[in-house]
Amino acid sequence: MQDYSFDEYFERFPIAMAYVPWQHLCTLYENLDEALKCGTIFPELYKPFTGRRCVS
Repeated sequence: MQDYSFDEYFERFPIAMAYVPWQHLCTLYENLDEALKCGTIFPELYKPFTGRRCVS
């Protein structure tokens, strides 16, 4: 195993690569107070934190 400096090591790899599909957001919350509580106006994006994983 070859010893690399911090900079040399990270120059060998890309920072990140991602696949992000198009989102088709069609519905909106009608009640803006509810949207504010959810943090989004799109119900499809509302994924409450349950301590383990997102709920669909």
